[in-house]
Amino acid sequence: MEHRWPLANARKPVDLVEVSEPNLMREQFPYHNPPKVLFDGLDVPLDPPEEILITDTTFRDGQQARAPLGVAQIVRLYDLLHRLSGPNGVIRKSEFFLYSARDREAVREVLARGYRYPEVTGWVRAKREDLRLVREAGLKETGILTSCSDYHIFLKLGWDRRKAFDNYVGVVSEALAQGLRVRCHLEDLTRADVPGFVVPLAQRLMALAEESRIPVILRLCDTMGYGVPYPGAVLPRSVPRLVYAMTHDAGVPEAWLEWHGHNDFYKVLINASTAWLYGCAAANGTLLGYGERTGNTPIEGLVFEYAGLMGGLNGMDTTAIAEIADYMERECQYPIPASQPFVGRAFNATAAGIHADGAMKNEEIYNIFDTAALLNRPLAVNVTDRSGAAGVAFWIRQHAGQNLSKDHPVVEAIHAWIMQQYSAGRTTAISDEEMAEQVKRHLQKVTLS
Repeated sequence: MEHRWPLANARKPVDLVEVSEPNLMREQFPYHNPPKVLFDGLDVPLDPPEEILITDTTFRDGQQARAPLGVAQIVRLYDLLHRLSGPNGVIRKSEFFLYSARDREAVREVLARGYRYPEVTGWVRAKREDLRLVREAGLKETGILTSCSDYHIFLKLGWDRRKAFDNYVGVVSEALAQGLRVRCHLEDLTRADVPGFVVPLAQRLMALAEESRIPVILRLCDTMGYGVPYPGAVLPRSVPRLVYAMTHDAGVPEAWLEWHGHNDFYKVLINASTAWLYGCAAANGTLLGYGERTGNTPIEGLVFEYAGLMGGLNGMDTTAIAEIADYMERECQYPIPASQPFVGRAFNATAAGIHADGAMKNEEIYNIFDTAALLNRPLAVNVTDRSGAAGVAFWIRQHAGQNLSKDHPVVEAIHAWIMQQYSAGRTTAISDEEMAEQVKRHLQKVTLS
């Protein structure tokens, strides 16, 4: 993305609103009841950026949810992420912790790959001394934790707004003076005082960028998943209103905005898509969506959302997704729910006979797209007592290469055996190994007869 100086959308400065007590917004966050979505009748327009992209935090935020990945595992996943990203760098950046010896070794190893995309970036606390880690790692960009809600400023850090504001500005100024590109992580943004703290801070950060001629990216962090995609909802929960506040009130270029969400309320992907549509250039996620608590935006979901919004894959190699899922489950011991979209064992498999019957006639009836071509995952059937003869015939066609009709003697015999299994009390699906044995046995009987 090109950066233009001076910033074209600079705005009239807004003063920091200092308070003696934290504003916990109890009208929206009562705590002893679910959070409330409030509306005020106002709206903001769609305003998608010229270019949208994806960024990765698998090796930073993702690692906060599990035992650390080994260096070799990180390198292998980074290789696959590079392949998925494609030559145009749709997955533009990947961020890493820098605090442990393992973290730093992983950074050295992935940098040695020499890939342009995803660019390796760092993450540090808002402490001047931590910037040394970024320089020593040879990175050009780092994230800096800049918590912005009163929940974090008062209750976690024990500061007030002025101290937080001055500390963040001071650390960012030092990072820019050292020639680093900065990405400020506005943690807990969806519980923050946007006009009273976030906009003044964002404006000051844009001024620092202007003075240094170095971009300052703002990551809009929905740390607790409170964000909602409704443009008519009030701040700080409305994703459209948050992006609008950044671009129109704070004067942040769309290219310098990045959305980072969590899935506490099942809105992680729609919120990321909404951020794109209302002017946030980048959406941040993790492979398979794993991350602390309920996880981050799944990168594979962002990949197909990108394709839908942009009308194509822009060079991304989506067949890498199946390899990523297989590697994470087999080598990293990360269990994937069978029904998880794009990567789960059963995501494009049916157990319903009526669906299998339709798929026998034309797989487009019950397949979301050509999963064999795009994901190396052909349409499949899970054989149970609900699969019917059509399900048996479909399994045989997919696995044995025999195009048998539903009323073929082999199909009828195997279906009768399946129903006998469940009549006897079976509660599990018929395995592929069992089906293969039944097909072999009954095909031999037909041949011998």
